[in-house]
Amino acid sequence: MAEFQLQRTVPLPLDEAWRRLTRWHRHGEAVSLTRVTVTTPPPTGEGTRIVARTGLGPLAFDDPMEVTLWQPPDGDVPGRCRLEKRGRVVRGWAELEVRPGPGGRARVVWREQIRVRGVPGVLDPVLARAGRQVFGRTVNRLLRQP
Repeated sequence: MAEFQLQRTVPLPLDEAWRRLTRWHRHGEAVSLTRVTVTTPPPTGEGTRIVARTGLGPLAFDDPMEVTLWQPPDGDVPGRCRLEKRGRVVRGWAELEVRPGPGGRARVVWREQIRVRGVPGVLDPVLARAGRQVFGRTVNRLLRQP
C-alpha cells in the first residue's frame, strides 16, 4: 500500500480548521473531476458514509468511505477523524488530525494509506507522491476557504 503524510500550520482556531476540513462536499470542489456526496443524514459522526466519484462519464469510479473515528477538537484537545476507504477501486484509510500549533495556530496532519486496484505495489512510491500532491492542494484550498 502507498502511504503518505502531510502537515500544515494555519492561523485558525482548531474548531474552524476542523470545520473547514470536514465539510465533505467541499472536497469535491477542491479536487478536479470529483463530486462528493454524503449518503447518510447529518450530523457527521462515526458511521457517516461518503462517496467521492472521480472521472468523466464511463471512465469514472466511486470511492466509498465510512467515518470510523470522529473526535472533534474540544478547546485545546486535538480532533481526530478516520475514514475507511471501502471501494472496489480504492482501498485503505485516511486520518485527519487537528491539534494546537505554535502561536495559537492549528496544526493539521493528514495521513493516508491507499491501494488502487490494478496498480502494482512497485508503483507505491509514485502513488504516494501523487497522493501527497493532490491532497496537499486539497487541504490548502479547504483551509483557505471559509
